[in-house]
Amino acid sequence: MDLLTVSGSPHVYDRTSVSKIMWGVVIALIPAMLVSFWYFGLGAVVITLAAVIFCVLLEYLIQTQILKEQTTISDGSAVITGILLAFNVPSNLPIWQLFIGCLVAIGVAKMSYGGLGKNPFNPALIGRVFLLISFPVDMTLWPLPIANRLVLTDAITGPTSLGVLKEGLLNQETVPELMSKLPDYTQMFLGNIGGSLGEVSALALIIGGFFMLYKKIITWPIPVSYLLSVFAFAGILHLINPDLYIDPLFHLLAGGLMLGAIFMATDMTTSPMTINGMLVFGFGCGILTVLIRVFGAYPEGVSFAILIMNATVPLINRGFKPKRFGEVVKNG
Repeated sequence: MDLLTVSGSPHVYDRTSVSKIMWGVVIALIPAMLVSFWYFGLGAVVITLAAVIFCVLLEYLIQTQILKEQTTISDGSAVITGILLAFNVPSNLPIWQLFIGCLVAIGVAKMSYGGLGKNPFNPALIGRVFLLISFPVDMTLWPLPIANRLVLTDAITGPTSLGVLKEGLLNQETVPELMSKLPDYTQMFLGNIGGSLGEVSALALIIGGFFMLYKKIITWPIPVSYLLSVFAFAGILHLINPDLYIDPLFHLLAGGLMLGAIFMATDMTTSPMTINGMLVFGFGCGILTVLIRVFGAYPEGVSFAILIMNATVPLINRGFKPKRFGEVVKNG
């Protein structure tokens, strides 16, 4: 009688599946989604639904009509890409531009590499950066929270808090002078500010992050090292010159930092596999985010920082590769 069964890995039984993980992320995104619907009204609903429909439909068509393979749209990954892309654009973005962003995210950044688990870069971020470069005007017309939530078009737009800071500093204003033009930190924490759908409420994003930690969908090293490195680096700059560099709490609450640190940098396909590698990855994301925000041309740096660090993941995995069981280490 055979006592051993020889097979490939994995060898540990777990009830977790790709589908359960992906739909768990969708559930974690619901608080932020509801906040965006509340503050940006019907426009946010339309953008989110359209992005999800476009991404699912494009993945289905590419798999069935071009690749001639069985579709995997039921695993929820295309839904996540659609939601995250919608979270990275204004609620008044023209639908045809959103479709192009979805096509780039699914067709170029995901399916051209072979689909889920094979893409080196976060698809939603690739779609967002492509839209920003291609349609910079429409991608920087940020709607302000609206009183009439049934408004679909002609929303009042204005700069984000990061945009106000960047423009003011370029006009030789100091940080203390600009504070009166910026929303207070309570507004930023709750989400009552202008911006993209997913960058408005730090509280809602943190709730989703704790849910994913509880469900073991993500682990702590990347979001913690990302946020701590931003806080530390921005804090050092603020101590050096508080008239030129704003305090670190502003950086934590402003823009897409919470969205990026919790939901996008933690993408298991495009992030390192080991704890030490994750810490290096998160630290790199944080430093690059602050560098781009403070010294770069764009007021926001999260998307570019994560994509740059995505490119370093193979090197990080190689540098922090764990020792194989039974491996003999040679001295010298």
